[in-house]
Amino acid sequence: MPLLMMYNAKEKLDKDLRAKVFTFLGKLQEDDTAPGLHVEPMHNPADSRVRTGRVDQAYRAVLFKVTGKEEVMYVYVGTWHHDEGIEKARKSVLSFNPHGGFPEIEERDDPSTPGEAPASESGSTALNAKPWLAELGFSAEELVRELGLSEATARRALAALTAEDLLEVAVSVDGWQGEALMLLLDGMAFETIRAKLGLDEAVEHDDADDDVERLKKASKHPLARASFTYVDSSEELRQVIEAGDFGAWRIFLHPEQRRYATKSYNGAFRLSGGAGTGKTVVLVHRARELWKANPDARIVLTTYTKNLADMLASNLRQLDTEVPIASAFGESGVYIANIDALIARVLKSAGADVTAATSAVLGRPVTHVNNRTDDGAWQAAIDSAGADLPEALKSPGFFSAEYSMVVLPARITNRADYFTVARPGRGVALNRAGRAHVWSVIDAYRASANIDGVIDYEEAAAVAAAHVDLAGGVTRFADHVLVDEGQDLTPARWQFLRALAPEGADDLFIAEDSHQRIYGQKVVLGRYGIKIVGRSQRLTLNYRTTEQNLRWAVAVLAGAEYSDVEGSDESTAGYHSARLGPVPELVPCTSVSDEYDAVAERVRTWIDDEGVAPEAIAVLVRDKSTQARMTTALGDRGVTAQQVDRGSIKAGHPSVLTMHRAKGTEFERVVLAGVADGAVPAAMRSEQYSEESLADAMLRERSLLYVAATRARDVLVVTWSGIRSTLIGPQSD
Repeated sequence: MPLLMMYNAKEKLDKDLRAKVFTFLGKLQEDDTAPGLHVEPMHNPADSRVRTGRVDQAYRAVLFKVTGKEEVMYVYVGTWHHDEGIEKARKSVLSFNPHGGFPEIEERDDPSTPGEAPASESGSTALNAKPWLAELGFSAEELVRELGLSEATARRALAALTAEDLLEVAVSVDGWQGEALMLLLDGMAFETIRAKLGLDEAVEHDDADDDVERLKKASKHPLARASFTYVDSSEELRQVIEAGDFGAWRIFLHPEQRRYATKSYNGAFRLSGGAGTGKTVVLVHRARELWKANPDARIVLTTYTKNLADMLASNLRQLDTEVPIASAFGESGVYIANIDALIARVLKSAGADVTAATSAVLGRPVTHVNNRTDDGAWQAAIDSAGADLPEALKSPGFFSAEYSMVVLPARITNRADYFTVARPGRGVALNRAGRAHVWSVIDAYRASANIDGVIDYEEAAAVAAAHVDLAGGVTRFADHVLVDEGQDLTPARWQFLRALAPEGADDLFIAEDSHQRIYGQKVVLGRYGIKIVGRSQRLTLNYRTTEQNLRWAVAVLAGAEYSDVEGSDESTAGYHSARLGPVPELVPCTSVSDEYDAVAERVRTWIDDEGVAPEAIAVLVRDKSTQARMTTALGDRGVTAQQVDRGSIKAGHPSVLTMHRAKGTEFERVVLAGVADGAVPAAMRSEQYSEESLADAMLRERSLLYVAATRARDVLVVTWSGIRSTLIGPQSD
């Protein structure tokens, strides 16, 4: 019975063809000599071991047949239309990398030579122009020797006349070799690139190993595991085939991602990275690895919103159905919920014991911890007790931020303590008299809430954190806490998460991207008991969107200064995509009605003329009122769309989402609609109490547009009526 190894060909096969591939490979594993499979060698191939097999009359599977002393292994490369499959097979070569010893597959145009470098595709065609890498002192031989690149890739890289040419080469080269060129383009040293990709990890084998044994052992190398997977059951085969391109993350992990998913850390660890770099993938894999290491462990997997928590649960089920998803907070297994749901569960379980925590946080024992404050409570407190405030501070935005960033994390319960508490990063200087006026409003807010029998979400988080802290080791709810989208969490929520698990190895694992902070204020974790102290790494390769879409999105952030949750400057340097595509299209419209027409026509063309699945299309807008109007307008123009607020994306119709709701989603094609001045960025009236607050709000608006733009995998269209947003600026022309 032949063995089977699958190569990550990043296929996009339809459902019927995937089923046929599954049937073909299943029969191959049973009997590779069955005549119906038509497993046949090629005439004059680049690699004599290559074979093709008949999936159906129109499609051929490309395989390598590796023969050992006692076993035969097939490496499935992919399935293509008949003629394309034959040509693919003729050019394909399975080899072992001379630097790392891991298997890889490449195509050679001429079976007899490694290939010549193509002419540069850029406009830089001046006579005697020196290639970009050569100007820096690199040679093709050095790239082969130091990085293990193929000769063909090295020659192409050395033919690139400009950095832009080299980037195009890097993106066009599949897998780790393209990424190595991107890292070289960013100025990274050879030894650093090798460490980042795991190139120096040795593959151990014996001289007596036959070809099958060597392939088995080599496939365990980190870079091999990013492209190859051994299949030893029918169920595994089904999972790999059904995963396809969108689900490849379940099987094929980049060496760097695998390192962060599996390594043990002596304390809290932070993984940062831009949109689409795979932080969530690492987090889900890490949850499984922690469970495999200790099935009795209590693992909490959390994020800010319920929609994102539901996505995490779905991803974990897809990854491994054997991982138990705990049904109760504090049980063994992986418990998944958004952070406010976790807080509510702690408060509910506390019962009457919660009064000690409320006294510590609010200055009085209360039991109404499960009822939430209504909107407008801060404005009411300002109206009743804020007469002496400067006009600029008569803002609910100021008080909400002051309360969540200063008062609650410091557990201030009286005026005297507020007079002395530090207020780092608030941007509004307050003397003693100013603090007295502010405290009067806070006191009125608390008194009114006590009468109404409510507390707000920030107070709930602070009380829950205090409750767990005061109980000490008795009621810790977790052994490991994994946090996604950490940039959006507030101080009290961080204090709560810190309290859930005792400090120690692998206690907190935080995934975050400060460029995607679309809620709340800047937070520095060290102020709230979370000590990273050097345990921090950054991902830079985008797996979701194209290089063109990523550049457009990153340009939205240009000129603004961001800092991460450790208080250090955050940069977009090094962000690249592994894919190419069309340049984002900007569509100015003369009126709102004209914009509705343009969006409807674009969506209709994608579905009717280009065959794009409706659910692979999204229209993203700034707010809910615009969302409702857009959904109705599309329907009036013959395009039935689903307005998505909660829950998952359903098949059958394009989706209309707010930019906030789109967080965590991805679509093949996206329209960013209504990106006009006055809408994006929003007016931000509640943030105008200080220049610092307004600047921070503007950062969040930039981040929101960045998040929205990076939802697009392939095609991005941006529309507006009137004056376009200042955030997209002339750099997009």
